[in-house]
Amino acid sequence: MCSYASISLFLVFLVNYASAANITNVFDTGKYTTELKSIESGSSPPPKPLLIATPVEPGEFPLLLFLHGFLFDNSFYSQLIQQVASHGFIVIAPQLYILTGPDTSDEIRSTAAITNWLPEGLGKFLPPNVKPNFGKLALGGHSRGGKTAFALALKKLNITTNLKFSALIGVDPIDGTEKGKQTPPPVLTYVPHSFDFGGMATMVIGSGLGEESRLPYVLPPCAPKGVNHEDFFNECNKPAWYFVAKDYGHVDMLDDYTMGFKGQLTYYLCKNGDSRKPMRRFVGGVTVAFLKAYLLGDNGDLLAIRDRHVSVPLEFKFANFV
Repeated sequence: MCSYASISLFLVFLVNYASAANITNVFDTGKYTTELKSIESGSSPPPKPLLIATPVEPGEFPLLLFLHGFLFDNSFYSQLIQQVASHGFIVIAPQLYILTGPDTSDEIRSTAAITNWLPEGLGKFLPPNVKPNFGKLALGGHSRGGKTAFALALKKLNITTNLKFSALIGVDPIDGTEKGKQTPPPVLTYVPHSFDFGGMATMVIGSGLGEESRLPYVLPPCAPKGVNHEDFFNECNKPAWYFVAKDYGHVDMLDDYTMGFKGQLTYYLCKNGDSRKPMRRFVGGVTVAFLKAYLLGDNGDLLAIRDRHVSVPLEFKFANFV
């Protein structure tokens, strides 16, 4: 006959096994079926074209507004944002411009305009019985989009939004071509912990190969030292999380296949890892874990990744201020 202690240990094992299985899942497709929808701008809102990844099952879901990198199409992130959406988030990826110069001021204004449009317009483009929870809204972006997200969160140009952001994510953010050559408006101050987000949680994800050139003396690095993820994290305040994917590059979180002339350039301008899928799964997974922690109050996945208690798609470095 089994003792009470044996039964208790077995039950604990089952609970831990189930928890581990659930935690590992953040790096894979979640339990929700997703829909990817393109919304054009025009005589009626939205202010900019949008790519929306959303669960199709009924429910109320938190939101992530995610901004593309320099000269990229929002469609280059379709696999990433669908991974995040499959875990119960509505992800809105605007196309902020087709061509642009070094100044990001218009992107900051456009992002604010899109944010203010969400309560009045987003619901019309979602599946039936899918409701956005505007009280649980995160802002994020990749590369120059990461800079734009930080700039808006810092209220650069005195621009504010009607909705409040509860979490901020920078995916390999860059603030210019090198220290002293920041694009306007500059975000980095080079003063440790100088970012004032009013206690909002932040996460910075960096690429280990981003500050290396694909062709030394010919091409500049895509995420130059002095204006990259390391500098962004150094200026964050508590709570702040920092992950660096060791052997992957600045664009390795994009779709496996990025179409068109700009899409082809993504394969040749930056130093890349062996394939995109591990980096994309990693970025998607830590994004889901971070959003669950700071939008839903469930930090189990994030702590498990930090403590390396789960299988992760790649080797990474970690730091945080909590």
